Amino acid sequence: MAVRTKVGVCGFARSHGTIFRALRLVEIQQTFYKPPKIATVKRWREGAPGDFEFTAKAWQLITHEPSSPTYRKARLSIPEEERHRYGNFCPTDEVFAAWERTRDVCETLAATIVVFQTPESFGPTPEHKENMYAFFSTITARPFALAWEPRGPWPLHVVERICEDLGLQHATDPFAQELVDQPRAYYRLHGSPPGSTMYAYTYTDEDLNRLVGFCEDVDEAYVLFNNVTMFDAALRFLEIARQR
Repeated sequence: MAVRTKVGVCGFARSHGTIFRALRLVEIQQTFYKPPKIATVKRWREGAPGDFEFTAKAWQLITHEPSSPTYRKARLSIPEEERHRYGNFCPTDEVFAAWERTRDVCETLAATIVVFQTPESFGPTPEHKENMYAFFSTITARPFALAWEPRGPWPLHVVERICEDLGLQHATDPFAQELVDQPRAYYRLHGSPPGSTMYAYTYTDEDLNRLVGFCEDVDEAYVLFNNVTMFDAALRFLEIARQR
């Protein structure tokens, strides 16, 4: 595999103690829906082993419009007259305040990577590109790397150019989209896209062996499972990787 391959799950799929004993990496999901209190994430950091690594998703107020169903899931209510000020990396006080909240939580966690996941509706329009360049050019002071997972119809060469220009790590599901040419991979395994089995999909040994191959193509790989059986998938992947 890659010289350094780190395996974890997206969210606490088991109790904190179980995750801390079995794995060495978790991507925090609460930061996407509504960032938890600083005291809460401080307890997570203090309760984890010293070599345990946290990554996290950026708050959806930065990337998603208020019409997104994820706002309802988080019970976030934005007045109609203010909705245009949220999401799509808009250069507004509200978006930058959401980043400040995300940053504070991630600094407390000592997170190493913050993932900005953009929805299908966030496509490669001139306005969206301009927003991205303005946003990432502004938030230059941070103690962690930044990753971008585009869900919309972005051509790979455009993603590669933006990542290069803005110093972003490309985050992708390797079974759905190719990784741009980078020495590090940040793989988020959502299931078997596209289709109704996404997230509910159970990875086969053949799938996991293919995933080992993806990791062999880079110097460092983060492998984050995000399907229903993510914890079991992570353990199986670790076992298969050890046997290679």
